[in-house]
Amino acid sequence: MRNKKIKFEEGTGNIFADLGLKDADELFGRAQIGFCVYKIVQVKKLKQREIAAVLGIAQSDVSHLMNGHYSRFTTDKLLEFLKRLDRKVTIGIAPRKAGEPYQRISFAS
Repeated sequence: MRNKKIKFEEGTGNIFADLGLKDADELFGRAQIGFCVYKIVQVKKLKQREIAAVLGIAQSDVSHLMNGHYSRFTTDKLLEFLKRLDRKVTIGIAPRKAGEPYQRISFAS
């Protein structure tokens, strides 16, 4: 068996930018917030019916949320979900340094 060199390219950390998608920063931010909502709901071990009641959405939308279809929700809607899950959201604005992403989302436990 011959050793084949595998070509690869290191990612930027934003898969949407790596794929060359328009609005990559917004898509990445939305995915990060959506995943945070997903993790909180998962830890609470709620059933879909309970999640729908807490978040104020239809049960079919809960399915989309739990399957990672975050593009179905606006950033504002995802932030509202965090509020309904009793989470504080803090937004900081600072100058961007060369090489830094335009958006950075971090989660506190």
